[in-house]
Amino acid sequence: MSAGTGESGEGGTSTAVRNTIAAGTGCGCLLSPLALLGALVVVIIIGGFGVLLAPLIALILLFSGGGGDGGSASEDDADEVIAIFNGDGRGELDTSTVPEELADPIEEAGELCDAIGPIVIASQLERESGFNETLVGENGEEGVSQLPPEIFDEYGEDDDDNDETSALDAEDSIMAQGRYLCDLAEEAQQMIDANEATGSVLDLALAGYHVGMDAVRAARGVPQTNEAQGYVLAIRAQFAKYEGVAAPPAGSTPGVTPGMDPDPTGSPSASPSPSPSTTPAE
Repeated sequence: MSAGTGESGEGGTSTAVRNTIAAGTGCGCLLSPLALLGALVVVIIIGGFGVLLAPLIALILLFSGGGGDGGSASEDDADEVIAIFNGDGRGELDTSTVPEELADPIEEAGELCDAIGPIVIASQLERESGFNETLVGENGEEGVSQLPPEIFDEYGEDDDDNDETSALDAEDSIMAQGRYLCDLAEEAQQMIDANEATGSVLDLALAGYHVGMDAVRAARGVPQTNEAQGYVLAIRAQFAKYEGVAAPPAGSTPGVTPGMDPDPTGSPSASPSPSPSTTPAE
């Protein structure tokens, strides 16, 4: 199905994941981890990339007692994971799931606009850098948010009041990430209002963050590519964890492993999108 003509503009791979998860919980009983692994194989075949594992892994962790409280999972737990996965990322951040020193800037960045919440910010940080504040990328990206230099130059400010604007300052980096996402979300809303794209504001903004809003506009929604679809799914797959559902076991260190990337060379789009004001809203 071509972009912009699917269910709310989302691709078949996204639908496959959601339907597979629902199949495991919608019949009134929870499938065993083994059964879910079988379903997981089907999803890999349908989706074509391993990032689709994440939502099912979250459910497997729940079923095997891997939730945040260490107890057994219930059908309600699984339903909550699914609802959060499909949600808007505006839930309350469980600060125990992120490095302590980053909790405040993550929450502040998640309050910059209505479309982007702290759960989205935290999920992106895991995927981009694994919360590594000193990471330097192959193409000059620096810091915890791994924004391309030209994007940080546009959106970065001295948010930590140390008289220096630097991507290697975690607060500066995270707040720049939030401002950029909010601009993308505003542009996405204008595209939807003008019937130039279909889908959710969040999905369009996330895709625009990774592959550029020009690609989103050309596809009239999230592009039907592993790179774009996989990125959106990879971010959504972390939502439940950062709300404290299917969280890592007690004692684990948040953010030590960067999130999976369906395109190992991928990074936030370095091609600035047209200003949101250039797209008239209907």
